[in-house]
Amino acid sequence: VIGQPAKSKHPKEPGENKIKPVNKKVKPKIPKMKERESADSSLKSQSILTQVMDKGRSQKLAATLSLSAGQSIELRCKGSNVTWNYPSYLDTFKDSRLSIKQLDRYSQLLLANATAADTGEYSCWLQLCHGNKCRKDETKTGSTYIFFTDKEELFVPTPSYFEIVYLNPDKPAVIPCRVTTPSAKVTLHREFPAEEIETDGTDIIYDVKKGFVYQHPTSDHKGIVYCKAESQGAPQISIKYHLLYVEVPKGPPSTTIAASSNRAEVSDSVDIICTVLGEPDVDVNFRWQYPGQESERPVIIQNFWRLINRGTGHTTRISKSILLVEDFEARDAGNYICIAQNLQGETTVATKVEIN
Repeated sequence: VIGQPAKSKHPKEPGENKIKPVNKKVKPKIPKMKERESADSSLKSQSILTQVMDKGRSQKLAATLSLSAGQSIELRCKGSNVTWNYPSYLDTFKDSRLSIKQLDRYSQLLLANATAADTGEYSCWLQLCHGNKCRKDETKTGSTYIFFTDKEELFVPTPSYFEIVYLNPDKPAVIPCRVTTPSAKVTLHREFPAEEIETDGTDIIYDVKKGFVYQHPTSDHKGIVYCKAESQGAPQISIKYHLLYVEVPKGPPSTTIAASSNRAEVSDSVDIICTVLGEPDVDVNFRWQYPGQESERPVIIQNFWRLINRGTGHTTRISKSILLVEDFEARDAGNYICIAQNLQGETTVATKVEIN
């Protein structure tokens, strides 16, 4: 009932615009220009994302939307070249419940039989393309966060029972215990010593779309934590999160190289080990150059990494690449070069192996 006056009032405006120029032809352009400008500016602020309701009706979406698990939903995004973003969970498992179709004037996203795990942000935008290069049109976007509520699953389910969260001193850390019911009361708890962690709204805040956020992580925050949610029933417990404090220099990989022996006999086996110390969540790629490479000398290369606790509450990732030369021969003597690369650059190290 409240919405009806707004709907009946809206169509009157274009009707009035048409009458005015007919009745009063002296100044037809001034009101037209003003109203066209305001229409253009309102279009820029409008979202291109809508939800299709019963009988084909569509409605614009608010910043958040709550639906019951088990429902299906149809979203539409206006435009002929639309890109979608949705919870990565649906991509990870290549879920057949999700389908996206690009039609002439809009793109359609269908999600059938939604579950609590589908809770998250759904957004779309128009792509502006010139040749092979495309970019996002910032004026034509739409976004909504959908809660698929489920009394049996107050927390958004995850594929694992235990997650590692890295505490970096120069960026916020998120404990991602998101809920499916926005009104649920959520608290954060430490496993040992057993206690509730106070959420002061400044250093630790709760964001219903993200989870608990540590704005300024320190080594005091490390340990194992979990979340508890309550909503009209027995409280539920989230999975556990292991908080590891990280403090290592940023930049290209800190790399060392060493051979099991720098002098080898014919038929010996020689290991050349390239080691990188770095941040736990930063991947390292290795490349090798070695004497027998051009003659396609067969070698064995193994890459692996592990986390170590340095005893001061700091966690470091050790990444290693091992090049193994079996049945050493004359053509294997020379320089072994390891190139370690991360997102911030690369480091080259070398060692020499000679034949006796």
